[in-house]
Amino acid sequence: MPLTTTDRVAIHELVSLHGHLADDRRAGDLGLLLTPDASYDVTAYGLGVVRGLPALIELFSSAPGEQPVGHHVTNVVVTEDPVRDDRARVRSKGFSVMADGRAGTVVYEDDVSLTVDGWRIGSRTVVPARSI
Repeated sequence: MPLTTTDRVAIHELVSLHGHLADDRRAGDLGLLLTPDASYDVTAYGLGVVRGLPALIELFSSAPGEQPVGHHVTNVVVTEDPVRDDRARVRSKGFSVMADGRAGTVVYEDDVSLTVDGWRIGSRTVVPARSI
């Protein structure tokens, strides 16, 4: 069965939630966004692949390096899993604004799954924008 409109809206809202949690410094609420065994690939930023909710809460709490004051998500594309109704692939653009006004962009590549608590990200890779 294909993803319903309700599923798609929930997935869009899930992906959007990241920016609110990050900007409000709500690391303790990452369980609303991620599965307990989630992986977060920030290798491009020198942090490797961080695995598991406790380690991800620590990563978000410690805020290594200079952090944006605003995370914004756009261009969200949801692709159904051809085999499983409870999984999808999501690709979105992240736009960030630093305290001094500088801005940057990334691509988020997410694998999401439907859990008993709703849709959650099980795997995210953060890909910096390529330079021309």
